[in-house]
Amino acid sequence: MNTSSTAAIIAATTAVNIAIAAGHGGSDQNAPVPEGERAPSAVGAADQITELAPTLDRLRAAWRARKPDYAQRMDDLARLKAAFKARMGDMEAAVRADFGHRSEHETLIADGMTVVAEIDHLRKHLRGWMRPKRASVGWRLWPARAHIRREAVGVVGVMSPWNYPVNLALIPLATAIAAGNHVFVKPSEHTPRTSAWLQSLLADVFPADRVAVALGGPELASAFAALPLDHLVFTGSTAVGRKVMAAAAPNLTPLTLELGGKSPAIVAPDFPIEQAAARLASGKWFNGGQTCIAPDYILIDAARRDAFVDALRAQVHARYGADMRGANDYTRVVNEGQYRRLRGYLDDAHARGLQVIALAEVDDARADAERLLPPTLILEPGDDAKAMQDEIFGPILPILGYTSLDDAIAYVETHERPLALYPFSRDRATVERILSRLIAGGVTVNDTLLHFAATELPFGGIGPSGMGQYHGPAGFDAFTKAMPVLWQARMNATDLIKPPYRGKIDRLVRWLAG
Repeated sequence: MNTSSTAAIIAATTAVNIAIAAGHGGSDQNAPVPEGERAPSAVGAADQITELAPTLDRLRAAWRARKPDYAQRMDDLARLKAAFKARMGDMEAAVRADFGHRSEHETLIADGMTVVAEIDHLRKHLRGWMRPKRASVGWRLWPARAHIRREAVGVVGVMSPWNYPVNLALIPLATAIAAGNHVFVKPSEHTPRTSAWLQSLLADVFPADRVAVALGGPELASAFAALPLDHLVFTGSTAVGRKVMAAAAPNLTPLTLELGGKSPAIVAPDFPIEQAAARLASGKWFNGGQTCIAPDYILIDAARRDAFVDALRAQVHARYGADMRGANDYTRVVNEGQYRRLRGYLDDAHARGLQVIALAEVDDARADAERLLPPTLILEPGDDAKAMQDEIFGPILPILGYTSLDDAIAYVETHERPLALYPFSRDRATVERILSRLIAGGVTVNDTLLHFAATELPFGGIGPSGMGQYHGPAGFDAFTKAMPVLWQARMNATDLIKPPYRGKIDRLVRWLAG
């Protein structure tokens, strides 16, 4: 890519003005990272941006010179898994430091187990996915034959967020590697220690012309989105996703956008309160609520709403303590900007006279010092409440009572399609009634989050919650081109079908068209 191309990217970046840090969450998710908490860099921001285009050129030239075959892909994945497992302790420490405090076990589950499981799944099925699939040509084209090849697209860009900074960088990267691509990664600066760890890990596993990592802030992220990549995966908020799409549009870069939105849970009257509370507490307060598919609000039959609140309080006390004193397993809010955003939702709810219930007592001084926001409920907020206008992306949980299940379904139906949906009912007909009316990116019935971890299930949103999907075979398909190939037989009739269309040829064409 020449100097003028680089200048064009920088100009496009300025024009698009993406306020992006590859983050995820509410509308003010990209609050500035304090100086000293940014990823280390040996060069200035302008130099980093200038280096993006030459780095992409190197990745693409190397890919064209030697496209990864099955053996290389398998070896790359094996080395990535071995290096990752060997450094998991360092990863956990980096993530914990970035969050101020994050549950060790939540990191091992969400950023450890899921990555290892995905790599294992990719290696197990890769040969079969790579094999060309036979396709019928139909009797009109017989005796020609055809197949569909899955060809790598080239260089895949990955823009990963801060909430699961390893999982959401390495799973799309590993999938792109399995699909035969080279990869350019831009991790979030909101988790600078983890981003530096990722850069070190990947530099030790891959040659610099196979996988590259760009560290930097919003300006670099904007320029990254404007690169002429062969595919771009972005995980972040819906608002930023729109801007990423605009930046990618001039290059017609294919996109996988994993966004967010307000994912609802609908608890039907037949489902046990205590069990619903336990499972929703796990899904909501895992990672301190900083999960794109966390339940964002709960719809429950109004007669049981208060009992449900009591059951949630009991879950919080059992898990974290009534005063959060022993809350080593409770993840803090990632930075001051996110903490103040979440506090703003509670201030708005108080100002509106809504009932706000902290499920554990934490004094304000400790809360502010540790960015420790306890699990907190907002009862019956209207759509005008700030907590109902943005994806919450934190430990605040609105609870809405409904008079009939149809009312609950209608409420979800009249709002933007969510990334996840969680129906709770023991009655299959009730679940089918919900699923037949609503569309979401993914669904877990009678639990939360688990569809993300199922390696055979495609993960992705719809509309404002995203486009495209990955994980397992869906990811392999997303990062390859389904290239149809038709082989003409030596003896065939097509040489006969040409002007002048008279006599037998006229009758043959009319017969084929009939």
